[in-house]
Amino acid sequence: MLELSNLEVVYNDVILVLRGLSIEVPDEKIVALLGANGAGKTTTLRAISGLLDVHEGAITKGTVTYNGERVDTQKPSEIVQTGITQVMEGRRVFAELTIDENLRTGAFTNKDKKSVQDAYDKTMELFPVLKERRSHTAGYLSGGEQQMLAIGRAMMANPDLLILDEPSLGLAPLLVEQIRDIIVDINKSGVSVLLIEQNAAMALSISDYGYIMENGKIVLDGEAEKLRNDEDVQEFYLGLHTDESGERKSFRDVKHYKRRKRWLS
Repeated sequence: MLELSNLEVVYNDVILVLRGLSIEVPDEKIVALLGANGAGKTTTLRAISGLLDVHEGAITKGTVTYNGERVDTQKPSEIVQTGITQVMEGRRVFAELTIDENLRTGAFTNKDKKSVQDAYDKTMELFPVLKERRSHTAGYLSGGEQQMLAIGRAMMANPDLLILDEPSLGLAPLLVEQIRDIIVDINKSGVSVLLIEQNAAMALSISDYGYIMENGKIVLDGEAEKLRNDEDVQEFYLGLHTDESGERKSFRDVKHYKRRKRWLS
């Protein structure tokens, strides 16, 4: 469905951020894109959604194709109409608007009233807490409710592919579980998901496939279960370490730790 091929992105004509990035998101699958801050995850999202120029960035090499058609030359609104929607990091809800009004903005590119109403009903079914409070001002919602609203707003465009940028950021563990379950429900309804996350444990628990980024390129990829069981992934991203006695420890309990990028050697 979605394919990024040998993608390079430069900011301000000098800063090379993505270095030959290639990933795929198959139809009706969940794909996780993992990496630390600065790895290039958000830049990858901007390249897909057409928002690079807002941040003085540009694709200098490679292509982004969706269902066999190039989208890297299209405007953001045109990309949404192809079936791709995104939820940005930090939720970005319209704080002064109501829940209802926020949701309606998500259907801006859809001119079919019946389709909009169907999407609205589906969203309310997916998020009953929003249905109960739809006349409330979005700025007064909790962090978890705002994240639900941001996802619901994206779903109003009837996407075939949903891109989520750090949906668990800043949320309590119980809310992270709720968001995880919501992502699974969305995927079961037939929507493909590209999940951009630092929370590797959550992302790999629901994904079919995963990619790990370091310094703007993919350094490791594979089936999610394979990545969960990979020693390097456990050490670097899941915080697990096996000491000399064979006992597994968390890095929270390890006093000195020097990161070893074995996959880059």
